[in-house]
Amino acid sequence: MEPHAQAEPHKLAIFRGYLKFKSNKQKIWGVLIFLAIVTAIEVLLGIYKPAILDVEVMGMKLLNWIFIILTIVKAYYITWDFMHMRDETASLRRMVVWTAVFLISYIIFILLQEGGYVESVFSKGFVKTDF
Repeated sequence: MEPHAQAEPHKLAIFRGYLKFKSNKQKIWGVLIFLAIVTAIEVLLGIYKPAILDVEVMGMKLLNWIFIILTIVKAYYITWDFMHMRDETASLRRMVVWTAVFLISYIIFILLQEGGYVESVFSKGFVKTDF
């Protein structure tokens, strides 16, 4: 029988090593605080909806793009730190990340295409209400 390999300790840094912690507990709190700040920004933007972000970019309001980007950032950090993707092999990380990037891009494309079609139907008055 071979002796069991010792588990490697988790890396205690986030933001590509710019912010380092002394223990796992501190790191968990640090990531939680970061995620809470991003969520607070999303909530504040959703409540106040600044007029400056009402500009249309690639078929959607800039505010909606900011929501999508902030949600992807939160999903990345949840996966990277809480699901310990940082400690996995490079091939597994690429497989998970590239699959997610492809699916998110595809969903955004479908939402933009179908949303544009539905908006054009509603704006031209071709909605059939008598079933």
